[in-house]
Amino acid sequence: MKKLSVVLVLILTSIVMAQSNKKLPYYEIPENPETYTAGTVAARMIDGLGFRYFWATESLRPQDLNYKPSESGRSSAEIIEHLYGLSKFIRNSILDKNKDNNKDDLSFDDKRKQTLANFKIVSDVLRNTKKPFKLDSTEIPFWNIINGPIGDALWHCGQVVMLRRASGNPFSAKVSVFSGKVKA
Repeated sequence: MKKLSVVLVLILTSIVMAQSNKKLPYYEIPENPETYTAGTVAARMIDGLGFRYFWATESLRPQDLNYKPSESGRSSAEIIEHLYGLSKFIRNSILDKNKDNNKDDLSFDDKRKQTLANFKIVSDVLRNTKKPFKLDSTEIPFWNIINGPIGDALWHCGQVVMLRRASGNPFSAKVSVFSGKVKA
């Protein structure tokens, strides 16, 4: 009876977790925009990043977060911390307001949730923009945001995927980065 209770709790927890993950942005990539504009293309780039980040970080275990291939390498948790910082930099570069200087030590789940939210905010702003971007007082060219922190974040998502595979928890085979969908 005790084993049956444990199994039922595990099943229910899995169902609840799966449903709650679908509520986070980027379980799947949003539908294609109807037109190509500079804003929709840039937004789609962020959507692809958000989708990759969602699945790179989905179901990471403590041993995955702590795994590092060598003493001089970064652990997955350290890379995810860097990705969180990149998401804030990208968001703050696009928005002229809503900046946060949150220095609180967030849990992995909270950091993941906020990183995904930052990508979603940026994507929504880019998708709905009608004018070229003038960034805040730092005057960082948008081109540098693309090849700098956006490119860096894509690079690091790949590192998380590689490290999780090396720690025995590979990326889900049901995820198609080509279509941005999850196979049933």
